[in-house]
Amino acid sequence: MRRRAGLVGDAQKAETKEEFVKVRRRDLERLTTEVMQLRDFLPKIVNGDILGTFQKLDAIESNMEKKEEEIDHLKMDCEHFRARLETAQADCMREKKSKAVKFFTITAQTMESFVKSLSEDMKQQDLDSDENQFVLALAGIVTNVAALACGREFLVSSSRELLDTMMHLLGDMKPGLCTKFKVLMLMSLYNVSINLKGLKYISESPGFIPLLWWLLNDPDTEVCLHALRLLQSVILEPEVLAKSASEMRDTLPFQRIIALSKSRNADLQALAKELLEDLKILEYEA
Repeated sequence: MRRRAGLVGDAQKAETKEEFVKVRRRDLERLTTEVMQLRDFLPKIVNGDILGTFQKLDAIESNMEKKEEEIDHLKMDCEHFRARLETAQADCMREKKSKAVKFFTITAQTMESFVKSLSEDMKQQDLDSDENQFVLALAGIVTNVAALACGREFLVSSSRELLDTMMHLLGDMKPGLCTKFKVLMLMSLYNVSINLKGLKYISESPGFIPLLWWLLNDPDTEVCLHALRLLQSVILEPEVLAKSASEMRDTLPFQRIIALSKSRNADLQALAKELLEDLKILEYEA
């Protein structure tokens, strides 16, 4: 017990000694003075810095609020201008569509007038006349428009009068006459047929199947070639073929297509042979 009591007492003496440090009076006075100075000046310095910081924060928040207001105002302006732009674009599209419809209506009327104005002799002659070249140029424009997806859609949606006119004129002109004009119109109809809606419209037009057989009797190889291409469009689309199969099967100029498959024109021969294979589907449609 004494040993333990003695140890505790020794520890207490050691702790007591560690609590005191000898400092010279002069140093203590100087330290006291410095502490007093810090006690006077530190709050002023700290309070000034904090106040300045808060003032800066207030200024930043105020600027941010102004910026947010400016951004909101700009957003409203953007929405306004976007609405005006969309309206202007819609008006522009309507105007362009109206002009295009008018152009193709005039084109159809010009083509029809041209064909009606020609005698049999003039159809064989005057192929280089200004009037003939002008009509061919119009037909070429239609062909190029129909070569574009948007053009095909426009023609079948807004210019069906032109499609009707071309089919009518193709049936009106005798074999061997105005072949360049026929070829351009057939190319236009084929391009339109790439659009399913266009193919349905063309194939369901009265007299379309007899028109194809009529064109296949043309002595011009290019006319026959493009007539076969248009026929192939119908055969290769099941939905369209289902409506035309019966009429085709009953009126198909099979021997004429066989003859074309032996043509000296390599392109016509190849397409006719290909079509003969495609036509076998009619046997299953019976």
